[in-house]
Amino acid sequence: MGEAYSNLAAVYDVLMQDVDYAAWAEYINNMLCQNARPVKTVVDCACGTGELALRLCEAGYSVTGIDVSPEMLYIAQKKAQAQGKRFPLVCQDMRKLTLHKPVDAICCACDGVNYLTSRADVQMFFKAAYEALEPGGLLLFDVSSRYKLETVLADNIFGEVLETCAYIWRNSCNKQLHLVEMELTVFTRCGALYERFDEYHVQRAHSESELEQALRACGFTEISAFQAFTFGPAGALSERIQFQAKR
Repeated sequence: MGEAYSNLAAVYDVLMQDVDYAAWAEYINNMLCQNARPVKTVVDCACGTGELALRLCEAGYSVTGIDVSPEMLYIAQKKAQAQGKRFPLVCQDMRKLTLHKPVDAICCACDGVNYLTSRADVQMFFKAAYEALEPGGLLLFDVSSRYKLETVLADNIFGEVLETCAYIWRNSCNKQLHLVEMELTVFTRCGALYERFDEYHVQRAHSESELEQALRACGFTEISAFQAFTFGPAGALSERIQFQAKR
């Protein structure tokens, strides 16, 4: 997973410029504030370039950012330095999440769990997260739904020309394995010319029931699945589903 972001890291924030990270962080903060056990320490898995981790830090949490891509973490570090913030950033595979001491909450936003492409990988992450949480601690994560990956994105081509780069995004879907292969060709502006690089990503279209079953198998309770950015139930046409589970 880390190698897939080696080139993309430099333009990731440009490609994600339409994402409302402030609203996303507020949504996560609302879930953290509602927990019966007060949340002070938070691990942000698959933290990428640090947009959510920085906002959670601003909200007063003691945050640790974890990502498998050193290039993404380098950018997150530069952002933190520019904003005068200091918090640990660790290069680690979240399936093998290892902390010095348990924390109050673990979050994983923006498709991190979709990049776990087998049930065994999902189980590894959930088990590691369970062991890294204090009793009563929260695991929060979202996924692009099976409907989104296999119906909206599958076998489609997307593209856009931005100020500093352009991209072509091709998707193909194996519905038997519930895997979506994503081929991304990016052209970055270099003076009057463009430099090209290609990325290959694979995401799994996990079903809601599969994820709930895996959470329970690892010991989690009080499992909820919401329509993302709301506290209402996810539906058949939900494109993003937010999960909440308690250790």
